[in-house]
Amino acid sequence: MVAGARRRAVRDGDRQIDTAHLLHSLLEHDPEVRAAVGDPQRLARLLGYLVQRSIGYGLRWQGSVEDSGAIVVPAPARSLARDTRDAPAWSPAAAAAMSGARERARHRGELRPAGTDLLAALAADPGARAVEVLERAGISALDLGARIDAGTEEYAGDGSASC
Repeated sequence: MVAGARRRAVRDGDRQIDTAHLLHSLLEHDPEVRAAVGDPQRLARLLGYLVQRSIGYGLRWQGSVEDSGAIVVPAPARSLARDTRDAPAWSPAAAAAMSGARERARHRGELRPAGTDLLAALAADPGARAVEVLERAGISALDLGARIDAGTEEYAGDGSASC
């Protein structure tokens, strides 16, 4: 999943992997994340916004740093970003979301976060680009986070998203 976000950042010409890259990769690779989003029409609209990022929507983000005011944390652990040669850096908001996902997994007694852990962490940062995209697609980030929290056991799965 992280590799997909990295590829998107490189392809889009972005200097950093941001929360929208993470959201897009999660939706592509994790059926539990898609289920957590729910409504197929909203999911399609959400994917549409993310696909359009490189051809219009989101161009204002290029060349800028995503800084939602999230606490800056160290880069993700080596296991999360195996090959860092020529890789974009992490935006502060994306790094905080990855840290938040790991913390959610630890609270459940898991070693690795599930995709829904990362989705909940992304939705929890109101200044993140991922939240902007969710809201534009008609998906309340606050409601999404609450749904994930309410159904943690249902969405946690086996951690196969490998965040």
